[in-house]
Amino acid sequence: MDVLSDLLHRAHAKDALVKQLIRRPPWSMTDADADAPPLTVVAALAGPASIRLEGAAEPVRIGAGDIALIGRTGGYTIADSPTTPPEFVIRGGKKYVVGGGEVAGDHQSLAPRTYGDGLPGATIMLRGAYELRGEMGDRLLDMLPPLAVVPAGPRTEAVLDLLVAEVSRDEPGQDAVLHRLLDLVLVLALRAWCARPEAALPAWCRALADPAIGDALHLLHDDRARRWTIAELAAKIGMSRAAFAARFTDLVGEPPLTYLTSWRMTLAADVLRDTEATVATVARQVGYEDAFAFSVAFKRVRSLSPSMWRRANESSC
Repeated sequence: MDVLSDLLHRAHAKDALVKQLIRRPPWSMTDADADAPPLTVVAALAGPASIRLEGAAEPVRIGAGDIALIGRTGGYTIADSPTTPPEFVIRGGKKYVVGGGEVAGDHQSLAPRTYGDGLPGATIMLRGAYELRGEMGDRLLDMLPPLAVVPAGPRTEAVLDLLVAEVSRDEPGQDAVLHRLLDLVLVLALRAWCARPEAALPAWCRALADPAIGDALHLLHDDRARRWTIAELAAKIGMSRAAFAARFTDLVGEPPLTYLTSWRMTLAADVLRDTEATVATVARQVGYEDAFAFSVAFKRVRSLSPSMWRRANESSC
């Protein structure tokens, strides 16, 4: 499994919720829910829209076929136009009229997972909200700014067409189809974002584009339990030991074996929080035969022993 696929797989906690919104302008909705999922995918299908993050000076416009990835933000407003005054606000999982009380129900249901008025000239949007898991979720979100917009393209357009065709159906296996299609939209959008010059990616993510160092990262992720040496990694990718160590450190920002330890501890942190596995079992899962050596490494990286870290993070389970 390649590095990005591995990260996406491990970051998932729950399947995403998919909805389609069809509203005729003017309309505006603010998501101010403190417990909102940390990653939201918004795709504009018809008509323009704007997204303003809480505290941002300017809204960002999106057009038909554009995909917006909204991550780790204090709130945001989606509207047909930046000049449309706030209409609804979501707090605590409930919808309220701005300046008024709770809305009894969602917009009129037009079809399964589809809400709005369905009138001519309406803006049509798809929204998928992702729950992400622990350290892996943080690592995925580190790849993105609070708002990343991926312009429409032929590859994402084809998948969005499939998603639109499926979202209003109610057939056996429908949720599974929608979740996999939304996952595909997310992966294609991440790929497209990572290729853009303005993307401020983590060093390890930029290093994946380097043929040699990208291969080394794949090796470390594919077989994290192996007792790798720098000489062995260098031989695998056809470089001298010194040249490989220098290039890896330059591109990734840390030496190969330091990166491997950090990755193992990231995996271990999530296992410790999400399961009741013993420290010895967790140690073996991430490549340590000796629980004591694992505990020393974990404390060096996380500043807490595995047991103390687990207790400190029990509330987030």
